[in-house]
Amino acid sequence: MKLREICEILEADIVHGEDPDREIDKVGAADLMSDVLTHSTRGSLLLTGLTNSQVIRTAEMSDIEAVCFVRGKRPQAGVIKLGEEMGIPVLVTRFSMYEACGKLYMKGLRGCEHN
Repeated sequence: MKLREICEILEADIVHGEDPDREIDKVGAADLMSDVLTHSTRGSLLLTGLTNSQVIRTAEMSDIEAVCFVRGKRPQAGVIKLGEEMGIPVLVTRFSMYEACGKLYMKGLRGCEHN
């Protein structure tokens, strides 16, 4: 699924990101970055409510394609700048993590646990 489609489904604002045609294969949701490191899949989208720089650093280490902050949480400028530097698009949606996961699942995007 293309990043632009995900933005439409989640009614998400693109805080940073210049490649709306970027492919996203799977989605994972977590606030614990240790869970992200253990369960993420290359080419996935991370949904999280945690807005610190560790999210971007963990996404980069895990080859995550994009990060979407849920519940309307907006990261501080330093987090956005780090996303820019690492080439990781940053999105924000008003939906809860539960709702965002459900919307993406209903549109065919599967979780990182599925092969």
